[in-house]
Amino acid sequence: MKIDIAAKEVWFLTGSQHLYGEETLNQVAANAQEMVKGLNASGQVPVKLVYKPTVKTPSEITDTCQAASADKNCIGIITWMHTFSPAKMWIKGLSILTKPLCHLHTQFNAAVPWNTIDMDFMNLNQSAHGDREFGFMMSRMRKKRKVVVGHWQSERMQQKLGNWTRVALGWDDLQNLKVARIGDNMREVAVTEGDKVEAQMRFGFSVNGYDSSDVMAHIHNISDQDLNHLLREYEEMYTLSASLKEGGNQRSSLVDAAKIELGLRGFLEEGGFHAFTDTFENLGELKQLPGIAAQRLMADGYGFGGEGDWKTAAMVRALKVMAVGLEGGTSFMEDYTYHFTPEKAYVMGSHMLEICPSIADGRPTCEVHPLGIGGKQDPARLVFNSPAGPAINASLVDMGNRFRLIVNEVEAVKPMGDLPKLPVARVLWDAKPDLETAATAWILAGGAHHTVYSRAITTEFMEDFADMAGIELLVIDKATNIRNFKDTINANEAYFQLFQHGR
Repeated sequence: MKIDIAAKEVWFLTGSQHLYGEETLNQVAANAQEMVKGLNASGQVPVKLVYKPTVKTPSEITDTCQAASADKNCIGIITWMHTFSPAKMWIKGLSILTKPLCHLHTQFNAAVPWNTIDMDFMNLNQSAHGDREFGFMMSRMRKKRKVVVGHWQSERMQQKLGNWTRVALGWDDLQNLKVARIGDNMREVAVTEGDKVEAQMRFGFSVNGYDSSDVMAHIHNISDQDLNHLLREYEEMYTLSASLKEGGNQRSSLVDAAKIELGLRGFLEEGGFHAFTDTFENLGELKQLPGIAAQRLMADGYGFGGEGDWKTAAMVRALKVMAVGLEGGTSFMEDYTYHFTPEKAYVMGSHMLEICPSIADGRPTCEVHPLGIGGKQDPARLVFNSPAGPAINASLVDMGNRFRLIVNEVEAVKPMGDLPKLPVARVLWDAKPDLETAATAWILAGGAHHTVYSRAITTEFMEDFADMAGIELLVIDKATNIRNFKDTINANEAYFQLFQHGR
């Protein structure tokens, strides 16, 4: 599966009014078109920005916002007030707009032309106060939006705009995402549960249950040609342990794993699913827990959550879409064990099998080892370390009256040993600001043991996502202080009680 964003667009709306006359309005349009052309050529924005004619009246604004909301390829709008645009004109349009909005606070020229500036120039270039008028109205309407400030030709501004469009891509994908929950969640586990109806109302994605027999129906129809082709792909892409090579005593386990991958792919493609979960407690006739299958499907852009964790599966998919074209990788993850020493404490992240090779450092090995849980045959999996560098862990949890997104900024480090007996993919990280503070804050926030680990996505993306979704965000970073963190949780509790009541 390829994540296809080629048809997606962000509309660029410029606000003005008829008061300024035809000559000024023509210049406004020309400047806006040049800006759109420049931003499209910058290489920072992953989707096409589409110039829309200057909006000057309430009806023009309303018609454009209505059209944007109805257009399936439009994933959001960027607004800019080149001149003064009386904001009462925007009330109806903003009220019916259903797409994410970015308020670009910039101006066409970078510097003041000291020797030539006159009132004609001042009347044309009024974004300094035109955008403040527009900003008041959105704040008055309590409308969540992204505000990007800076000259449109600066690299930092272009990056921030590009990052926002990536989040809009992820949000757009969630609106039509179908998550297949193969089996239920791990029995008696709390955090992988949640209100799927509320999730669909809030985020757009649907979650429905299926049985392992639905996958088996596709496994029974696998051709020898497809199976052999996939086995050759394994041999070309990964370093197979000797026992998995043709003639090896565990070759049959790799064959079974390949059949599971082909069956899962067939099931997901037929149903139009772009995310899925499974659980070792509901495997039915599957001979082994999907290991390499889940890993490779994630590498191709599918969302995944272990033990029925549909919230994490959806978030893995959303971050995969946001990160299209970026380096670093994104994976399903779990805080597994700690390295507690007097000098420094680290987290060992891993899972039973299902860590995405998009975060691998080098060529993974393909191995078969006992799982020790689930009562099935020993599964095939890819084993690797993840490289050092900055990353985030993100967890979406259902707090009963609202969804909460928790983000911990981390720094991955090289493991202190070779880990010759650990038969799973893994990553070692330093949780910011330190493990004691980070783990305390995470537990106080109710963060899950499952996360989305990403080396491609930053906290800025998650902040934009929380605004688009209208959900709570708690960030654990180098500045986190537990006393202040508790105060933030308490304040958020009061705010969201009021917000939900007002909704």
